[in-house]
Amino acid sequence: MGNTCVIGLQWGDEGKGKIIDILAKDYDIIARYQGGGNAGHTLIIGDEKFVFHLIPSGILHKDKKCVIGNGIVFDPKLFLEEIKGLADKNINVAENLFISDRAHVVFPYHKKLDLLQEKQKGNSMIGTTGRGIGPCYTDKISREGIRIAELMDKEHFKEKLKRNVDEKNRIFVNLYKDEPDSWEDIYEEYCTYADKIAPFVCDTVDLMATAIKDNKKILFEGAQGALLDVDFGTYPFTTSSNSGAGGVSSGIGVSPKQIHNIIGITKAYTTRVGSGPFPTEVDGEQGEHIRKKGGEFGSTTGRPRRCGWFDAVAIQHSVRISGVDSLIVTKLDVLDDQETIRICTGYKNNEKLYNTFPANIEVLNNCEPIYEEVSGWCEDTSKVRRAEDLPEKARNYIKTIENIVGVKVKMISVGPERSQIISN
Repeated sequence: MGNTCVIGLQWGDEGKGKIIDILAKDYDIIARYQGGGNAGHTLIIGDEKFVFHLIPSGILHKDKKCVIGNGIVFDPKLFLEEIKGLADKNINVAENLFISDRAHVVFPYHKKLDLLQEKQKGNSMIGTTGRGIGPCYTDKISREGIRIAELMDKEHFKEKLKRNVDEKNRIFVNLYKDEPDSWEDIYEEYCTYADKIAPFVCDTVDLMATAIKDNKKILFEGAQGALLDVDFGTYPFTTSSNSGAGGVSSGIGVSPKQIHNIIGITKAYTTRVGSGPFPTEVDGEQGEHIRKKGGEFGSTTGRPRRCGWFDAVAIQHSVRISGVDSLIVTKLDVLDDQETIRICTGYKNNEKLYNTFPANIEVLNNCEPIYEEVSGWCEDTSKVRRAEDLPEKARNYIKTIENIVGVKVKMISVGPERSQIISN
């Protein structure tokens, strides 16, 4: 099976956390390669609910190593809160959790700037989580960021932090007419964080190279869906990193040749949080019904997710850019009571037909989806554990997705529990 990358094929919230948790038993290392505190991976284990923002979803497996790669933008306060949450449930991660010393650090001024920029956009708001992700990546690209390695060097950290806060304060005061930040307060707070996270920090590039040399099996975990990729998603309504399989090499520090298998995860329908185009969105009573039955509320923000029909055009796009080998379909059970189910196979805009995912955001905003309809099964699938026991019409729905997208579905999820999974 080799090393595997798991990515979401939609706008996030596809159920990556649960799937990573299920697959983790077959791997030695689970590694996050992009995103930050804007991720929200939910796991339900018995009566316990876990929501991870920074920590890889394989952390509940005691014998696995979990790596937070250099491609992550790292919020130490949030990380320590997650560690405490696990400790409160008697889960100790001291021996199997590692943080890249090359990861960039999220600071309070990033979060403040995030919210101020969003507010200024008015009706053109992106729908940011307010976690400082975009501004932190901006500092990284403009070579003004502070990495964890620098955070550990307190004198160097002090100099760079003061310079960065002075620069951000000019923006806060002069552009936004807001109060300046205190670099001294931030320095004191983050020096405390540095001491607490120090046992987890290491050269993860060397760690991964050694693991590969020793023939360890690695599971690469994406944070956001592929349609939020900064290059290939619905720009500018995207995240600030590469969320597809292409982000693995730069976000972990391994060769592309070390990725042997790519699994794409998609819901049986489509959701989106925040602003941006959504061709198959369903408004009104039907959209609300799917939202309530699927529990479609953001695990990071709590915001209600927009809901719609399965968009095969978008999925095909995500499959192409990441070279997806197989699919996992989640939340099939949410459609159990639908008499008719729609699959989008193309778009129409001003009499022009599109069978590929257009880059022009205005085309996506104003397109009309072209649907293929299939019959619903109107039976409970949540207790099904074998593909052959699924209702015939449910099997037909899965087969239709396979035929349109051109990729085999290898697994189907019919509920939030670990056990609610079907191998196909």
